[in-house]
Parts: sequence; structure tokens; C-alpha cells
Amino acid sequence: MKKKGNFFKDLQKAFNTGVSFMLPAVVVGGIFLAVSLATGETTGAGLEVTNPFLQNLNDLGAAGFAMMIPLLSGYIANSLAGKPALVPAMILGYIANNPVGEGEVETGFLGAMIMGVATGYFVRWVKTWKVPATIRTIMPILIVPILTTFILGVVYIYIIAVPIGAAMDWLVDVLSSLQGGSAIVLGMLLGAMTAIDMGGPINKTATAFTIALMAENIYEPNGAHRIAVAVPPLAMAISTFIDRKKYTEADRNLGLSTFFMGLIGITEGAIPFAVKDIKRVLPAIVIGSAVAGGLGMVNGVEALVPHGGLVILPVVNGKLWFTIAMFIGVFVSVAILHFTKPNIETIEDK
Repeated sequence: MKKKGNFFKDLQKAFNTGVSFMLPAVVVGGIFLAVSLATGETTGAGLEVTNPFLQNLNDLGAAGFAMMIPLLSGYIANSLAGKPALVPAMILGYIANNPVGEGEVETGFLGAMIMGVATGYFVRWVKTWKVPATIRTIMPILIVPILTTFILGVVYIYIIAVPIGAAMDWLVDVLSSLQGGSAIVLGMLLGAMTAIDMGGPINKTATAFTIALMAENIYEPNGAHRIAVAVPPLAMAISTFIDRKKYTEADRNLGLSTFFMGLIGITEGAIPFAVKDIKRVLPAIVIGSAVAGGLGMVNGVEALVPHGGLVILPVVNGKLWFTIAMFIGVFVSVAILHFTKPNIETIEDK
């Protein structure tokens, strides 16, 4: 029992460490993207930033977001096994957050968390090997990084990514079977898929499905999806505003930038909160997003561009229900967090 308790304490410490190093990238990326995209023009391809200076700001924000997931993975592993685990886990976190393999699968922050933990424990095991003194000196900078990246990289690409790709294809078939059937079920499923991995393969599957329907002039599923993308960050931000005792000072400071990310539909703003308290945060934002997506779908909301958040309101058909559905989804998530998330003192006491 003690070993089991130590294992979970190690994981909690590792996740908190990963989040603390990831936070600056989230804030920098989110604020720069929010400022630049808020001034963008709505086009068929989404929000387009035309001002050269703001486009450069957008590029800086995108770079911050690109670094976010590798930093999370890297410092989870670093917490578990020290410096030799840092670079392999950052590489594997990058791979997890970008298309890889025949199916071009990306697993987002969930995949990066898994690879961070796997790297940490793999490197911790390798460090127990008894090797000659001459080899021991090159283990941390040569043998451990190469061996770890190769073995876990191959495992990820050929064993983890392949079945995920097949599962995503199956999800597309499920969504297609619902299209034209029960509107509320399709909307709720799209909303839940949007929030469950916040930019990962399930979210991307919902995006690809709605964009494919837009090409056929069917815009309601995109409306449900684009309502839902704003729910997780807005819900987390508002929760930090009204339930301050449930969050650390760093979380509360992040709340304001997360709020602006929610306004322009950057779902990834909620990732740090989910990593630190996945068993409470993830159900709350998934349920809230599902409610919001279902309400949008059943009320015929149409989003005419592949982007989300209140910033696209001028190019939405059904503006009132777009806003109401988003508000209700956020309220549901915040209410669930209020009743399930303990005060931070209680967490620390445990």
C-alpha cells in the first residue's frame, strides 16, 4: 500500500512540475494569439490576421503553444528521473502533439503525459544498470537519451498511434451515422469530443468531420463544435474567479489569460488545469461542452467559419443561441467544479 501511495504521490508531483514549467508557454502563447486573432478578419479558412506586425505576434504565440506540450512531457519525466529523461521526453512529447505514422495520428496532451511518465520510469530503470566506469560517464548524455528516444519512440509510433488512428476512423463513421438523425445526440457527442482531449486526436476528429460537412454547405455540426471549443477555457477561468480557494495562486493568475483564450476559442487554455486535476476537471468540462454542443445543434446554430469562441459571432447564424448555449455549457462546468473540487487547503492536507 505504501509503494502504491508513493507511486501516486510521484505522479502528482511530476504532473505539477510539468504544469509549472509549461505555464509560461501557455500564457505567452495564449495572450499573443488572443491579441492577434482578436483583430483578424473572418474568412472561409477561419480568422485571418492581415496586419504584418500582428501576424508576427501570431507566429510568436503559435511558437509558445508548440513548445507547451513538449515542456509538459519533458518536465514530467525530469521530475521522475532527473536530467537524462528531459530531452527524450520533450522529443516524444513533440511527436505526440504532431501528426506521426501512416495515419498521421497526434495524441495531444494526453499522449504527451503518457510519454512523459513512460520516459521517466524507463530512464529511472536504466539508471539502475551496472555498467563499467568508462561507459557510466557517457550514459546521461549519449546512451540514455538515444536508447530511450528510440525504444519509446518506436513503441509510440507502431503500437500506440496505430490503434488510435483506427479508433478515430471508427469515430468518424459513428458521427456520419448520426448526421441527419438525432440532432441533440450528434451535438452532444461533438461537444464532448471537443473537450475530452483539447486539441488531441478526438478533438481533431470532430474538427475534420465538421469541416468536411461545411464543404457540403452543412453548418450546424460546425456550430455545435465551435460553441464547445470555448467552454473549457471559459469555465476554468470563471471557476478561478469565483472559487478562488480551490486554486493555487499560479492557477488564479492563469485564469485571466485563459478567459481571453476562451473568447477566441483556444481550447488548449484549459490543459494546465486538466493535467493537475484530471479526475475532476475533465468530467466537468466534457459535460459542459456536451450540453453546449447539444443546445447549439438542436437550435440550428450555424458557424460559417472553422473557428470558435465569441469572436466569430458576426459570422454565426443563430447568434442568440450560439451565446446562450455557450453560457449554459460554461455554467454547467463551473457548477460541477464548484461541488466536486475541494479547497486547496484540503488537497494540501491530504
